Order: sequence, then C-alpha cells, then structure tokens
Amino acid sequence: MKKLKLNYLLIGVVTLLLAMALWPSIPWTSKAENRIADIKTRGILRVSTVSGPLTLNRINGRDTGLDYELAQRFADYLGVRLQITIRSGIDKLFDDLDNGSADVLAAGLVYNSDRSKEYNAGPAYYSVSQQMVYRMGAPRPKSLNSVKKNQLTLAPGLAAISELRTLKSQKYPRLSWTIADKQNTTALLRQVVDGSVAYTIADSVAISMFQRIHPQLAVALDVTDEQPVTWFSLRNNDDSLSAAMLDFFNLMNSSGTLARLEEKYLGHVGSFDYVDTRSFLRAVDNVLPDLQPLFEKYAINIDWRLLAAIAYQESHWDSLATSPTGVRGIMMLTRNTAQSLGLSDRLNPEQSISGGARYLQSMMSKVPESVPEDERIWFALAAYNMGYAHMLDARALTARMKGNPDSWADVKQTLPLLSQKAYYKNTTWGYARGHEAYTYVENIRKYHLSLVGYLLEKDKQKTLRQQLAQHYPVVNPREMFNPVFGSRPLTPSVAGDADEKNRSTELSTLAQALLP
Repeated sequence: MKKLKLNYLLIGVVTLLLAMALWPSIPWTSKAENRIADIKTRGILRVSTVSGPLTLNRINGRDTGLDYELAQRFADYLGVRLQITIRSGIDKLFDDLDNGSADVLAAGLVYNSDRSKEYNAGPAYYSVSQQMVYRMGAPRPKSLNSVKKNQLTLAPGLAAISELRTLKSQKYPRLSWTIADKQNTTALLRQVVDGSVAYTIADSVAISMFQRIHPQLAVALDVTDEQPVTWFSLRNNDDSLSAAMLDFFNLMNSSGTLARLEEKYLGHVGSFDYVDTRSFLRAVDNVLPDLQPLFEKYAINIDWRLLAAIAYQESHWDSLATSPTGVRGIMMLTRNTAQSLGLSDRLNPEQSISGGARYLQSMMSKVPESVPEDERIWFALAAYNMGYAHMLDARALTARMKGNPDSWADVKQTLPLLSQKAYYKNTTWGYARGHEAYTYVENIRKYHLSLVGYLLEKDKQKTLRQQLAQHYPVVNPREMFNPVFGSRPLTPSVAGDADEKNRSTELSTLAQALLP
C-alpha cells in the first residue's frame, strides 16, 4: 500500500483550481437551489459506508474509522448533522446513490473508469492495489493464467472486476470467476482462510488489516497497480457537492489534518510478519486471559488492550522476563523506576502492570499540550522507550528539518536520525537508539490492531454460536460426536499448516470432556 503523501501538493493545487472553477455553483455564492442547499435545508449529510476497521468500526461504544472521521468533519464543514448508513456490500452502496437515499459514499472505494461514467469522484486521499489472496499452505497461483474454473470468487460491485474483464479480453482468455451475490469481501476473505474458497481479490489495505487477525491469509499476486481511493456522489448537472468536497479536502490537506488521520489509520499497516502474528494470537488465547483483569484494572486514560499490547512488546507477557541491561517483569521496569513507583517486586505481574501504567501516564502528562490528543500516546511511548529528554530532542530535530514537531507522522521519521552522529551531535542530549524507539511504537500499534480485531472477531463468533444453538434441540453429547454419517472433519484441513489441528481430533477431545 503506497500512500499519497508525495502527491499532497499536487492534490492541493488541483483541488484549489477545481474549487475556483466550480465556485459559482456553491450555494453561498449565487445559486439558491442545488445539492448543497438541499443538504443544508435538510440539516443532514447522508453518508453510506460499509463496516470495517478503516471505514467505520464501533469499539467500546465509540465510532472510529478514517472514512467516518472525514465524513464527520465534512458534515461539520457544511454545518449539518452526519447520518451514517451501513450497507452489507459495495453494490448496495451505489444503489443508495441511484435511489437518492445517500448524498455521498465514503467507504474506501477505488476510482476507476467504469464508476466515473455514472458517478462523481472526490479527491483521492490514499491509494491501494488490488491483490489476489489464497490460504497459506494451499497451492499459490503464479499468475492469473493458472487460475482454474470455479477457483476465483468475487464480491459483487468489486472495482477489480472491470480490470479482470480487460485482462481476460487482452491476455488471459481462459480466466473466469464467480460472483458471490450475497457475500461481501470480508466474508470471502474468511472463506479463503477456512478453505471453502480458493481465491478472492481485495484491496491491499483491507488484506493487510485482515492478516493481523487471520495470518493464514497470504497474497498471491497483484492484479492492479496502485489506484486512488475516493468518495463518490451522483453525477448530474449540479456540481455544488463536488465543489464543496474539493474545498473541504483542500482544507484538510493544508491544515495537516488529512496527514494526521492517514498516519492514525494507515501509518502502521505496512509490513506483515506471519510468524510473529501467529505467536501473538496464540498468546492472546493462552496467556492473556489470566492477565486481562489486571490490564483492565490499571489502564489509565488508554484502552486496556493498548496497555496489553505495550506489555507484549516489552516482555511477550512473560512475568519473569529479564533483559541484559537488568530491566525485568511484564512491563520491563528498571530497578530505579520500580523503586520510584513504590514497587517491591518487579516480577509480580500486578505490581509490574500497575507500575508500568503509572509510569506511562507520567510520560503522557509531560507531552506538550500542542500535540493532538489522539497522538500523545505515541510520543509518550517513545519517551517510555528511550527517555523523555531524547523524545524532546526528536521534536526539536523535526522542527529544524521543517517538519511538524507535534505530528507523530513527522517525528517518527526523525527518530532513527538520533543514532547518526551528523544529527545527534547537534542535539541537547546526544546519541539515542531512536530506530529502536520507532520500531517499538510501530510494533505496539500493530499488536493493538491485531488484539482489537481478534477479540471483536471472537465475540462475534461467540454470539453467532449462541444464536445457532437457540435454533437446535438439545442432543446427547454421544449423539453429537458419533453422527450417523460418520466422523469426518467439519471444516477443510489444509496440508502444510503445522499449526492447524485435525478437526476430528479436536471434536473427539471435546467429546471426552463433555461425556459423563
């Protein structure tokens, strides 16, 4: 996934020129009746989207997501209230535009020529490529030419379908695919993981986030080059809404808000480590349940799952962890820090978590108030790792290099320079392992993303099992595990994945536990 940071200036210039060209159509200038006037009269901006970590996600009763935050700011810009409608799939989104029930689609949608024929595209705010995925351990297609009939399944409305049609006509005449009319992309990604679908296609950001929860998902190949992601509105002779969106995104870009939101939601999506992610998720299942009450108890002004992610980065939740430099325990505290916090035993999980949380809170309280509220934690974590003074050096160096010292996106790029003499010789506190602090914070953000998504997924599965159980009669455990049709596995087994147990063995073990 390649973001459009290098294109911000170009986007800004184009936005300004287009906004000037369209300015007469904006309602507060000359026209009294147009789409913006209708929205203002209604007092509501109607936005349709799909649920997802990058679009709209509800965590602890709070809505989050890049598209959601931008949509809320656009509603504020227009002086109206935001009304969000969540649809099950991409095709349903465009239905909302066609039938007049939505003003804007804000759902991480890719711009392409087919969509631009009927709908107006707003400014691009990041970019993705379309990728084909398969389950790790299954045969990997080397090209689209090796995809056999009935292997590739796609969600309706997927932007890549138009590219596939072109590729089929020009290069791969035998290429075929199936459209799953009642499935969205997320559902198909799950089916690839469980083996019921061989291949599907999704955008690179969605895949990267999905891998944090399901590391068995693997990328086979890129289907397209980088494509801009944009909002869409209905195309007609009234350009007032398009002009307003152009002006809004220009303001978001020039103020730095767009860059901060991009960093918040996309800055840590990057590289994926299968082994590390699998190890982390195993620890979530096997180790976290005993520690979760402590993280919930002592998390101060942060999500307890973020505190848990910090602890995992520090010690992999090992209460006996010890480093060569003498830091110890789950939160890897120094002896002096532990004593200053009144701790008597760094290896005691509760003392370590309590002390680490309080020490982190003290770091957060020192972060300059000019730093945005939702970025203060990253500055505090950098200070937690390498020392508060070195974090101030990084901010000062960022300012000298014409960056924004209050932006984590800028400061994190400066951190590695603190270990280079050409830069640290001009700082107040000298050499620091800034590259380690950079990696430290980015790893925590990745673990937090995995933990939040994985626990939400487990909750959904638990709810689904409970709902299914309500529709079936109670049966004797012996009948459950000795069905008349035999004891074959209930889900496909994939050769080569040593971490996947044989399902029939799991059922047999569970049966023994349930039988009297």
